[in-house]
Amino acid sequence: MADPQSNARLRADAGAPTSGVIHVRTRLTADFTVISNSLAQRRGSAVTVGVAVYILSLPTGTPVSIAALCAHFTEGEILISRALRELEAAGYLERRRERLPSGQIRTRTYFYDVPGSTPQPDPDPDGPPEPPRPQKSPATEHPTPSSAAVTEEAPAPAPDEPEKSASLADADPQAVAVLTSLRCVDPRLVLSEREAVRLAPAVTEWLAAGVAPSQITAHLTARLPDHFLTRPAGILAFRLRETPLPAPPPAPLPPAPDRPAVLPFQTCDGCERAFRAPQPGHCRDCRNHPARERLRAAG
Repeated sequence: MADPQSNARLRADAGAPTSGVIHVRTRLTADFTVISNSLAQRRGSAVTVGVAVYILSLPTGTPVSIAALCAHFTEGEILISRALRELEAAGYLERRRERLPSGQIRTRTYFYDVPGSTPQPDPDPDGPPEPPRPQKSPATEHPTPSSAAVTEEAPAPAPDEPEKSASLADADPQAVAVLTSLRCVDPRLVLSEREAVRLAPAVTEWLAAGVAPSQITAHLTARLPDHFLTRPAGILAFRLRETPLPAPPPAPLPPAPDRPAVLPFQTCDGCERAFRAPQPGHCRDCRNHPARERLRAAG
C-alpha cells in the first residue's frame, strides 16, 4: 500500500522572515576584511562607504591617492575627493606630515577601523609612530589586512638624531590666542599645548591673509558635529587645511598729487576781457601795455 501523500502547501519555517533581506552566510577562511557596522551602515553617501571599504581591504603600503582611487572606481575626482574629506572629518582617515632624517617632509596616510582607536592620534615629536597593526582573525592566520593603509611611508628618524619639537613660545602669540579662545565658544574645543603649536602656523596664514580673528573663530566653530569621533584638533586641522584662503586685499592706490586751486573768472577793468585771477583788476595784456589801456579808456 502506497504511503499517504498530501497536496497541502508545506508550512513555512517559523524562523524565516517574510520580507527583507535573507543572508546566505559563508564562512571565509581567506581573502576577507573585517568592517565595523558603524562604517558599513554609515548614513550618507554610498561612495564614501565604498571608498572606505576598499581602502580597508588593501594591504598596508598601497597608494590611496585620489588618482589611484579614480583608477579603480568609475566615479570622478570630485566624488572621490569628497568621500576622502568626509572620512577624514569623521576620523576614519588621517594624514600626517612628518619629517624624515634628511629634512624632507613626507605625508603618511592612516586609516582606522574605528575612529580614535589609538590613544594618541597626534604625531610623536620624537619620531613618527608605528601605524596600527591589523588584528588576526581567529579563522585564519593570514587574512587581508584591514586596520590601516599607509602611503608614502617614511622610515622613522634614528634614535641618536631626535627631531626637535616646537614649543609654545615659538608659536605666533596671536594665533595661539585665537586657538585657546575657541573653548569660550564651544567647551569641547580644548587643545593641548602640542596641538596648539601644530595648528598655530595655519592660523597665522589666515591672519596674514587679512582674515580677522573673529572670522576665524566663527569658521572653526560653525556647524560642529554633536559628537566627536576623534580629537577636536583633527577637525580644526581639517577645516584650516581644506578651506581656501581668501584673496589678498588689493594694494592701496598711490595718493593723487595735489592739484592747484582753480582761480575764479574776473572781468578786466580796462578791456572787459574775462581772465582768471584771485580778485578783480586788469588782465595781463592791460598790465603789460598800460598805453593801450589808456587809449581804450580815452576812446
